[in-house]
Amino acid sequence: MFKYLLLLCVPLLLFANLTYESNSKKELSLLSSFDIEPSFLYDPIMNNMRTKNSSLQKSHHFFRTMKDAYTFIPAIKSILAKYNVPQEFLYLAMAESNFRTKAYSNKRAAGLWQFMPRTGRLYKLHIDEYVDERRDLIKSTEAAAKYLSYLHKKFGKWYLAAIAYNCGGGRLNRAIKKAGTDDLSVLVDEKRKYIPKESRYYIRKIVALALIGSDEQHLLSNEYEYLLNRASAYSIATVKISGGESLKHVAKLIDMPLKDLKKLNQHLKYDFAPPYSKKYAIYIPYIKLADFKRNYHESSMRNIYKIHIVRRGENLSYIGKKYGVSYRVIKDFNNLKSNRLRLRQKLIIPIAKSSHKMKINTQNYYMVKRGDSLDSIAKAHRISVRNIKMQNHIKGSLIKIGDRLKIYE
Repeated sequence: MFKYLLLLCVPLLLFANLTYESNSKKELSLLSSFDIEPSFLYDPIMNNMRTKNSSLQKSHHFFRTMKDAYTFIPAIKSILAKYNVPQEFLYLAMAESNFRTKAYSNKRAAGLWQFMPRTGRLYKLHIDEYVDERRDLIKSTEAAAKYLSYLHKKFGKWYLAAIAYNCGGGRLNRAIKKAGTDDLSVLVDEKRKYIPKESRYYIRKIVALALIGSDEQHLLSNEYEYLLNRASAYSIATVKISGGESLKHVAKLIDMPLKDLKKLNQHLKYDFAPPYSKKYAIYIPYIKLADFKRNYHESSMRNIYKIHIVRRGENLSYIGKKYGVSYRVIKDFNNLKSNRLRLRQKLIIPIAKSSHKMKINTQNYYMVKRGDSLDSIAKAHRISVRNIKMQNHIKGSLIKIGDRLKIYE
C-alpha cells in the first residue's frame, strides 16, 4: 500500500519542485531586469508588501486594476520596449496611478505616470484649456519611457532610475554621495534613511507588484490566467478626427458605449477634440478600427453644437456659465479676437444636445446692470413688467445688479 502511495506522490512532488524552480528563475530574472541583486528577495518590508497584496482582498484589487487596464497594457509594453525600458516598469505606472489615466494628486501630478506640469511640458506633453496630455495613455507613456531612459543613462541602473523618478535626480545624487554607494540595500536602509521614506517604499512596492504579476500559479489559482497572454487584438488604435468633433458622434459611428470611449481619451477635458486642430488623435479599440474607417466622415458643427444668438446684456462669461463651458472655449470655436460681442451675433457653443443645460433653449435671460429697473428692462424687451415679475417670482419692484432675470418673448 505504501509503495502505491509513494508512486502517486512522486509526480506531485516532482511537479511542485519544477513549479518552485520555474517561479524562482522568473523571480531572479525579474530582479535582474531592475539591476537588483538576488538577495533583495529576502527584504522583509518588500516581502510584507508582497504578502499583503497577495491576500484575498488585495488580490481582488490587483486583478481588477489589471483587468481595467487590459485594453491598453499591450500598448504600454510596446512603447517601453521601443525605448529599451524593461517591461516590468509597467508596474511603476500601477504603483503611481493604479493604471488610471484620470488620476490626479494633491501635488498636481496627473495621469498614468503622474507627471508634474513642468516635467510634462519638458517632455512635450501639451496642457491647455482643452487637453491635458499627461492623461494621454500613449503620449504620456512615450514621455515616461524617454524620462526613464534618461535617468538610466544618468545613474546606470534601472532601480536607481525608478527611485529618481519618485524623489528626483538631485535628491538621489545627494543620497548616493552621503551613503558612499548606490547599493540598493544601503539606500533603502530604514535606520540611515538616505532616501525619503516614500522612495524607500516606492521601489519595494514596484518590485512586489511585479513579482505578483509574474507569478503564474497565483494568476491561475485566481482564474486570471488570461492576463498572462494579452493578445494584440485587445490593444488600441490611434485615429484622427476633425477639430471640434464630438466623442459622442464617434462612439455612435463605431457602435461603442460613450463611457468606454471617454475612458480611452481622458486627455480631452471636454467631450470633443480641441477646435484649434485641423486633425486630432484619439484612441479606439483596435477591433473597432474597421468600423471607424468605414463610417467616419466630417459633420457640420451645426448638427452637433448649440447655436446661441447673443442677447442684450450678455457677455462671454455669462454665456459660458449658461452652457457649462469656459468662455475661452467659445472664443476659440468662433475665432473671436476679443471679448466684445454684437447684439444677435451667432455663436457656436460646443455642448451635447442631451445636456440638461439645453432645457433653457427657449428662454431668454437678462443680467441686471447698473441703472436698470423693471420698467426699463420691460420696455427694452417689449414685454410687460407683470410678465417679468411673474416669471421671476418678484413680489415688489426691487432688483439687484447681477440678478439673472428670465425673459420670455
